[in-house]
Amino acid sequence: MDDITMPQLGETVTEGTIIKWFKKVGDEVAQDENLFEVSTDKVDSEVPSTTAGYLAEILVDEGQTVDVGTRLAVISGQPPDGGGGSQDEGATSEAETDETDGAEDGDADSESDAEDGDADSESDAEASATPGPSSETEAAADEPDPDSESRPQKAEAEATATGSDAASGSRRQKTKEPAQAEPPTSAGAAKDNGEGGRSTSPSGGRLLSPVVRKLIAEHGLDPSKIPGTGQDGRITRADVLGQIDQDASGGPERDTAPAPAKAPAKAPAVPAAKPGADDIVVPFSNIRRRTAEHMVRSQATSAHVLTVTEVDFEAVERVRQAAKKDFKAKEGFSLTYLPFVARAVVDAIEDFPHVNASVSDDSLILHRPVHLGFAVDLNFEGLIVPVVHEAESRRLVAIAQSVAELARRARSRELTADDISGSTFTITNPGPFGTFITAPVINQPQVAILSTDGVRKRPVAIELPDGSDAVAIHHVGNLALSFDHRAFDGAYAAAFLGRIRQILETRDWSAEL
Repeated sequence: MDDITMPQLGETVTEGTIIKWFKKVGDEVAQDENLFEVSTDKVDSEVPSTTAGYLAEILVDEGQTVDVGTRLAVISGQPPDGGGGSQDEGATSEAETDETDGAEDGDADSESDAEDGDADSESDAEASATPGPSSETEAAADEPDPDSESRPQKAEAEATATGSDAASGSRRQKTKEPAQAEPPTSAGAAKDNGEGGRSTSPSGGRLLSPVVRKLIAEHGLDPSKIPGTGQDGRITRADVLGQIDQDASGGPERDTAPAPAKAPAKAPAVPAAKPGADDIVVPFSNIRRRTAEHMVRSQATSAHVLTVTEVDFEAVERVRQAAKKDFKAKEGFSLTYLPFVARAVVDAIEDFPHVNASVSDDSLILHRPVHLGFAVDLNFEGLIVPVVHEAESRRLVAIAQSVAELARRARSRELTADDISGSTFTITNPGPFGTFITAPVINQPQVAILSTDGVRKRPVAIELPDGSDAVAIHHVGNLALSFDHRAFDGAYAAAFLGRIRQILETRDWSAEL
């Protein structure tokens, strides 16, 4: 008998959610054959079996979230008797853990690095694009609440009947060291024993999943004032996000903030859409839900402002055209506009460091390394933002190589959690789809995101060597910066964009190839 455990999928990852089992109990499993798919707060991964044999037991059901190292399944050298699929009582008790959401905090808008309107806009382009507002990681829509469906029915009945003592005993049974359960101490969130365990809130004995507790605590909400739409009236993630949106749009103030002299009128709750007879219901994927939640949280957190500048890419285009055949023959992918923009961004951040930062409680945290995130479109099924770490140490070709390799691994589902962690500034590239101006949503906890829109041939006024003016046809495109007005003002953002434009238009790019 060999145990299959939850793998460590990144240095900062401590838990994962089982999305799908590729095998049933009784199935034969080859070593290195994909056994299950797991989602973390950073990335979704297909995990191969570490041993060969037969799947004797599945200890953790789809939808459950468990800590790294938790036993997930048992592989046997012989087919299990009866080939059945039920777990024994002890296995079920051991596997019971709390479902959390794989909500991603960090990663955000989509982009492909194929060049716009050019013959070498092809499938090996570095990153694929989708406008920011529809981009990054988890819509809380009509998906069943994990609190009501993922755990076995028996576990729910026991938790409700016995209260916090039974929940505490179950948690102690799962851990090597005793864990003392404590009663909840605040109305904003249920007490967590450190394992993300399910516990009862002080509001009428309602059960709250870890992701719901986290959202309630982060936004200082009172669970007793949130109407639940889940099974048996439970509060779902959608309920909490709806309450947050309601408060942001003029609802009652939270308990943690002093009431204003005149409270704004309460905005009516938006009812959930109901499908008609001829409608098609498409369930949200895990990455779609994470993207939606991340974007909603970003809009509620940052004071978004958009600043746009026009860039003459003619100097870049001449270098690209002169080098594109040799570059592709040597590197295996096309030389597009994206690495030029990325290189200019890195250099401009050196002069405008407040762009590469995060907002703290009452201060701005400036990040010295520039970890550039690039949103990659996954065949219109979702977005992911791999990161070029320490991009300030790379020149044009090295950045192009890194972006192309990360985009390839993203589409083949080979990224690790570390590949998409720690970004400090994000570039989104919808330009290959011919966009004019895109207003992307900031990838929290960053303070800015840059959109590289379509580059087209346009008539422009130029100054000739003799000082006279003329009209010429140049390659021109827009760069759009969404920034957090809490971090800096419009003049700073405009100057940063102006520096990027200056670098792109005046640098001798041939020296970097």
